[in-house]
Amino acid sequence: MGDMRLSDDERQDALDVLEEHVRSGRLDIDEYGTRSAKVTAAKRVSELVPLFDDLPSPRPSALLNGATAPQVPVMSGDSALVTFLQRGAVPIAIVLAIVVLILSRGRLLIVSVALPLVIAMLAGARRRR
Repeated sequence: MGDMRLSDDERQDALDVLEEHVRSGRLDIDEYGTRSAKVTAAKRVSELVPLFDDLPSPRPSALLNGATAPQVPVMSGDSALVTFLQRGAVPIAIVLAIVVLILSRGRLLIVSVALPLVIAMLAGARRRR
């Protein structure tokens, strides 16, 4: 999304939020003066982040809109499923199959053999896409 430029309304909202924190006793007048000067001089939304990091709600609307959310790679559902199948599902299925085999005393042998095979085939098919 990038680092968006601040609008005058967003800057005013940030100043209003700082005033609320002064009223609630979270900021003293000196801290308010320092932070409000930085808000007034801020050009980009990212410049607001350190001014509000140590404060609880309320937050300025510019920070709530996600414009400054850390750029963390988020896996899509399909990618997460592929990763799960590649890393965890097959070993888990094998362990479950062994447990079923032991607990059923061999009566559910087909489930014990088929379950890991089906999951392994699904993982392989997803990998090829």
